[in-house]
Amino acid sequence: MSADRSLDALRREIDAIDETLHDLIMRRTTVVEKVRDIKRGHKVKIRPAREAEILYRLASRHEGPFPKRELIRMWRELIVATLSFEGPFSVAVHMPGESSGYWDLARDQYGSFTPMTGHESVRRVIEAVRSQEATVGVLPLPRRDDGAPWWPHVAAANPDMPRIIARLPFAGPGNGRGGDLEALVICPVVQEPTGRDRSFLCFEAAREMGLDRLAATLSDAGLPTTFAAVWHDAETSGNWLHLAEVDGFVAADDPRLPGAAHALGRPVESVIPLGGYATALTPEDLATVPAKDEPSGKSAREPGDRPS
Repeated sequence: MSADRSLDALRREIDAIDETLHDLIMRRTTVVEKVRDIKRGHKVKIRPAREAEILYRLASRHEGPFPKRELIRMWRELIVATLSFEGPFSVAVHMPGESSGYWDLARDQYGSFTPMTGHESVRRVIEAVRSQEATVGVLPLPRRDDGAPWWPHVAAANPDMPRIIARLPFAGPGNGRGGDLEALVICPVVQEPTGRDRSFLCFEAAREMGLDRLAATLSDAGLPTTFAAVWHDAETSGNWLHLAEVDGFVAADDPRLPGAAHALGRPVESVIPLGGYATALTPEDLATVPAKDEPSGKSAREPGDRPS
């Protein structure tokens, strides 16, 4: 067989595989339509934990040289495309000044064709999500040195208040203009466990408790802290709000919360779960796994490598 004929045969095989993939996408869509009918009465259709579980499963079973990051991006587009016909879906993005880094993070997570709006004000993003003018909002990752943090604006025990549902990027940094920029996503849905979670808690207190004390108390309660910050509005003389990001899933009725509040003592007036997220895929999750039929000893490409 000549090289040209062999190449033609391989191209025909690729075409056949493409058509099979297309058939399966159309079949998947008909199933999603049935899910849409069941969820018709739900105000917000998004299920962040379910989405993360799908991507964890695909990354763990994937073999061969096709890069996992690109695989995850393909499935993100597929997930969001089907979300769009379950009901209206749009994104409000924090865009301070001329910065577009958060926009790039939002597009990578929520699709190339999803309607998105940019807002300089973090409070405007929160209000857009709270009123469901936008389905989800993308906001900066909290820092201890934030002069005017956004998270106190969602620290209320209101069932319609947006909660944290995701952290971006999920599959490692892409080629966005934000470099190593990270963000949190908010939406008025209840956090669900995936087995690979972190949660945010807000402790409202009459006075500052000290972040080291907060972290030590939470650790003793079985809630190891990975980040903490505090906020107090001197102009209103209101309570002190203490933010803690902890390892694991923490539901509103988690029995560890009353114990932690009791251990912190009288200053604590309330504990408000602010949601959480499924943790990002790690470099180990994204590493290339040789296909079972590859010759032993063949080196595997790492994510980001390109063929020569």
